[in-house]
Amino acid sequence: MHTSEAPRLYARDPLLHSLVPGLTGLAYAKRARVPWQYDKDLPVVLLTGRHGMGRTAVLAALERHYTGRLPLAHLDTAASGLVVELLEELVCALAPDLGRRFPLLLPGLLAVAGGHRDNEPERSRAAARVARLLVACDLEPGSRTEVAQAWSSRVRARLEEASGRAATEGPPGPRHDPHAVPYAVLAEYFERYTRARSAAPLRQWYEDRYAETARNAQAPEGQDGLVRLAEWFHRGGDYRRAAEQTLVHAFLEDIEAARSKWQRLNRDPRPLVLLDNTHSAAGERLIDLILEYRARPEAAHHDPLVVVATRLGDAPPAATDAVHCELPDLVGPFTWRRTGHAPSAGLLVVPLTPLSRDDILLMLDSSSVPLHPYLASALHTVTGGHPLACALLCEAVLAQADAVAAGPSDAGQLGPRGLLDLTTKDGGSVSQVILERLLPAQHQRQRLVPLSLARDSTAAQALAAHLRLDGPEQLPANAAADYLEAEQWQHETPQDRPLAADPLLHTLLVHEARRTSQGSESRRGWQEIHGFLRRHHTTRGEDSEADALRHTLAAGDARTVVAALSEEYHSEQDRPSALRWLDCLRYAATAPAPPSADWADVRAATAAGAHDDRYQDIDEIDRCINRLLHGLWYLSDAHAEPEADLCEDIGAELAFLSLRHQTWRAVLSQAARTWPAAARDKRPLPLPEL
Repeated sequence: MHTSEAPRLYARDPLLHSLVPGLTGLAYAKRARVPWQYDKDLPVVLLTGRHGMGRTAVLAALERHYTGRLPLAHLDTAASGLVVELLEELVCALAPDLGRRFPLLLPGLLAVAGGHRDNEPERSRAAARVARLLVACDLEPGSRTEVAQAWSSRVRARLEEASGRAATEGPPGPRHDPHAVPYAVLAEYFERYTRARSAAPLRQWYEDRYAETARNAQAPEGQDGLVRLAEWFHRGGDYRRAAEQTLVHAFLEDIEAARSKWQRLNRDPRPLVLLDNTHSAAGERLIDLILEYRARPEAAHHDPLVVVATRLGDAPPAATDAVHCELPDLVGPFTWRRTGHAPSAGLLVVPLTPLSRDDILLMLDSSSVPLHPYLASALHTVTGGHPLACALLCEAVLAQADAVAAGPSDAGQLGPRGLLDLTTKDGGSVSQVILERLLPAQHQRQRLVPLSLARDSTAAQALAAHLRLDGPEQLPANAAADYLEAEQWQHETPQDRPLAADPLLHTLLVHEARRTSQGSESRRGWQEIHGFLRRHHTTRGEDSEADALRHTLAAGDARTVVAALSEEYHSEQDRPSALRWLDCLRYAATAPAPPSADWADVRAATAAGAHDDRYQDIDEIDRCINRLLHGLWYLSDAHAEPEADLCEDIGAELAFLSLRHQTWRAVLSQAARTWPAAARDKRPLPLPEL
């Protein structure tokens, strides 16, 4: 029986078993050290790809295999709005295993987080953040709640003491001094948690970065830099970015200082940071600041931090000097070298590629019953090798195989055509689950389901008005296209193409429209939508005739399409019209099939001539066109098995038609030779050359 265990990653071995072990010095799947591939200057590895390509899954696998073996932090950068919050998370995750209390970074974080007290809730949150840092760095025992309360009490006592002294000396006192809280926080930290000898260089490090700024005459000696850091951070804008830069520098210098000479000589594994979703504002800034630090021309040392990050879509447009490589390039002698002086030269971009058919075969290998021999190919054609879609569909296939193996049940033998109709363990539609994962915004997803049936943006906009799609936007179809671009499904939406250009996404949206069709009486029913789109294209003139026929066929009315094709076959004589006829035929045959509740799928049988007796009222030419249309319509489905006999019949029908037309013989004969092979290989049907 199939059992669900820790998810296995397919086609990601170059990352897991070669690149990351070479960076960390530690093997992925076994407790062994490996030679470092990169001695000093380390790249920031950026994994890119669309939703569901396995970016998060790769980081999760790295976390599972490396936790407890080296200092490790795993962050979802989209969950934080500020770089300083990400740094706090990194400190809390790395400090216990790094053997370092982040002496340089910690006072900076406390100055920023603990030195801002606008109101009581803000003061409580600041105390909680400080307590978390102190406990993680092993500076305070006990629970975070107890540490936060004690910290707040001690800082409040310092403020009251300073306020009492100021009252005897006259205004202005610290209560009116915007720097009073940072002074109290820093005084508490340095006096309680550091020695005077070790505190001096820490203070001086910050002092040197703000040496040119004006100093507060009342500031305790050596604390001006840290106070200025807090002031700049809370000022926002460019000042905040400069403060974040200082904190990131402190973080990386602490990481470098944490490795002793003996650790370097013993080649102890390097610390590993996994940053997910760095297309977020905070994540992107953190990556930029790390790259800027490593690109400094005066840098005499290199930090040992291994950074593996993910980003939705492609690499940042500004990363013009980044090194790009494919997954197979990472195997063997691949060695990264910085090739420029720009910060982005420190970036190694690795796109996550789709799975192969062989990968899908391995995913289905644990089936408890024999599967259809074409199932893996059909699944690969439907998904394009998309990892998330492959994983969920394969899981549903294996679950149904288990049900068949368990004994009598309603689950029959699964064929390729039933892939998108599979259900999850909870009984829901697996295609719906995939679509929800790929398009998270429910409102836009519900718009795109019916609009995916439209030929282009103009038709989609007309359909949106017909369906009375609601929303604040004046043009719902344009808003849906903008959403697809924002989610990195496409860089732009061509006006002459469907809104969802990605084949998998389009297939899922159309199937969802079919699955959720509300019947022939509903405005949003399958028949009503295609009827409206047929009328829409009819009004757009002769150039939209093929679109009108396609929507007619999608509504299940093959007779009307056959009649239109037959009329043109008999009336047109010039050779260019033969190309137009073939183009119209192949495009109309890409129509999506109607819902099974309204229509019985007998396309394959009709193409084979099994139902010719139903068409005694039409002549031999029309029956040939009818068989040809149904055969192409059947084979156009992404999950249809390209049966050899059916593909050969396509050629035979075209050859038959070529012999009975005075001027189209050469064009149709060429199509008769090339279309069967293209149909077998699931390639676009080529138009002959004149």
